[in-house]
Amino acid sequence: MEFIKEYSKIYSLDDNEKVIAEITFNEIKKGIFNIDHTFVDETLRGQGIAGKLVEMAVEEIKKKGGKVEATCSYAKKWLEKNK
Repeated sequence: MEFIKEYSKIYSLDDNEKVIAEITFNEIKKGIFNIDHTFVDETLRGQGIAGKLVEMAVEEIKKKGGKVEATCSYAKKWLEKNK
């Protein structure tokens, strides 16, 4: 699966250009990024893709020198387990 990285979003498209996996992390204050949305198409669930998305988002935020916060329930749980 290929992921497309943008400033505050990482996502993957299927052959029809439909979003099949996505995470968004907006900069809510200078240097503070909030992971507010994680989505994985139901046909792909259970394969660890959501966790991979959170991991990539955290990596991107840290590359920017930012601090990670989360309001997305999945990302919150992932961050607690993977400190």
